[in-house]
Parts: sequence; structure tokens; C-alpha cells
Amino acid sequence: MSLVEKIKSAEKTAFSFELLPPLKGNGINGVYNTIDALREFDPKYINITTHRSEVVFKEKTFGMYEPISIRKRPGTVAVAAAIKNKYNITVVPHIICSGFTKEETEYVLIDLKFLDINDLLLLRGDKGKHEKKFTSTGHAHATELQEQVNRFNDGFFLDGTKMKIVDEPFSYGMACYPEKHEEAPNMETELYWAKKKVESGAEYLVTQMFFDNQKYFDYVKKCRDIGINVPIIPGLKPITLKNQLTVLPKIFKSEIPEDFARELRKCKTDEDAAEVGVEWCTQQAKELIEHNVPSIHFYTLMATQSVRRVAKQVY
Repeated sequence: MSLVEKIKSAEKTAFSFELLPPLKGNGINGVYNTIDALREFDPKYINITTHRSEVVFKEKTFGMYEPISIRKRPGTVAVAAAIKNKYNITVVPHIICSGFTKEETEYVLIDLKFLDINDLLLLRGDKGKHEKKFTSTGHAHATELQEQVNRFNDGFFLDGTKMKIVDEPFSYGMACYPEKHEEAPNMETELYWAKKKVESGAEYLVTQMFFDNQKYFDYVKKCRDIGINVPIIPGLKPITLKNQLTVLPKIFKSEIPEDFARELRKCKTDEDAAEVGVEWCTQQAKELIEHNVPSIHFYTLMATQSVRRVAKQVY
């Protein structure tokens, strides 16, 4: 059964969450602890993020520095395999453009096939921290990455070689932006590319995090009006720190409603902010469920216990 079929066949709004591979040198127990904390809510799938290498400068001698490439969070494929084997839960590794060549992407797809992992989330990914603007090492846009995956599904490698054995094709989702992608000049352009993704094979769309449900409802209506009929899965994140009031809008371009911002400004401590964050996210989730959304996807970074508290109130 495909991921979308699992979501559609659920008796109520499905639940899923996203987690990160451990930092280089750390064990996988932190990943397992996150899953154990949220497993009781019957997640239909777990997303595992993928992280590119970053260029940092290491002192060599006499004040001279040399650039070196470091990937702080390797192991997405291995983590996906470990979760699949330990918990028998559908895993959805992220495949990203940023920092990866087309050949590296092909090798990842081959490895995933060997592991019988057939669900993906295709993303452009963020620019490197050392980059002033996004620099392509392989694909410049997620739609180009999508073309490579489609070609792989059709049984062809990058060099045009035909595969001897064509296995079950990858199914995949892609991202969408209720408040538009930061590089889209307007919402019409955002919707144009969302439709292109679906027309080219995306089976569902997952939103960037948002804090105003009306923006999600308006976006879904606009999508339906232009013929986008796949599930559009809302992505939620409970705020857990005071500084996220300004940090999250800057990073993710997501507007925080004034009612929410006002309560966060009153917070004296991060603990206070986490309480407000849980309350707001719970109300968001309840309203989304009342509107029969197909699934709710939670971003768990630094928020596992808050997500657990929200899920307990709405599951």
C-alpha cells in the first residue's frame, strides 16, 4: 500500500512527523527516543531529513586557513533503514538538490532500492551556509530532481543505460508554500509550480510550517480551483523558545499572527514560550482536524515533547 493510500484509508486524520539524523559522531538512540515518545499516535510515516556538506575554514599554520568540507548530519539512508527494520513504520527520506550531484543522487536511489524503501520527499533544499546564494552542484530546482526520479522509475540511469531489472517505482511527495516560496514573485507563480509538480508525478504536497490556518485553507482552495487534487498535508511546529518569535519567520518566511505574537512577547522564559506554543499548535491541529485534513505532519526538531503534548490532546 502506498503512503497516500495509507493516509486516505485512515479512519481519521493521519499523523506523521519529521526527524533529523544524529549529529556526526552521535549514536542513533536519540532518534529512537523521539520515535518511542510519539509512536503511540500511530504515525503513518516518518520523514528523515537530508543534510548537505558545508565548507568551513580550518586553521593550518601561522594564521593560514584551508577550506574543508564537513557534513554534520550524515546517515539519512542508514537511519531510514534502521527505523524501517526496528519499527516497521513507513520511512520517507528526503532527497535534495542542494549540495548533491546528479550522480550522488542516483547512487542514493540505488541504495534505497536495495533496502526496499520506495517513498521519498523531493526538495530543493537550502543553500549552504557558506553560500551567498543557492549554487547548483546537480539540480537547481526540485522539478529537475523530479525528472531524474521519474527517469529512474522508467528504468533508465543518468547515462541512458537501461536497467536490467525494473523494481517497484518510487512514489514521492514534494513541498508547497501557503505563504509562497521566498523566491516566487507572487502567489500565482507559487501555484503554477505546485501544479507542475503534481502534473509531473507528485502524489501529495507537504506545506512549509505555518501558524495561521486561514493561510492554509486559502491556499488549498486556490490549489483546488486550478485542478490540484492531491492531498495537501499541513506542516505544524510548536514554538518552544522565546527567540523563535523572530527566528522562525526569518528562516521559514512564515508569518506569526498578532494574537500569537502578543502572547509570546509576554513570556519571560523559554518554558513560558513552550507552554504558549503547545496551546497555539493544539488549537491549530484541532481546527485542521475539524476541516478533515488528510494528515497532519509535525516538525519535531527541538520540539519532541511539545509535539507529544499536542498529539495527546488531538489524537
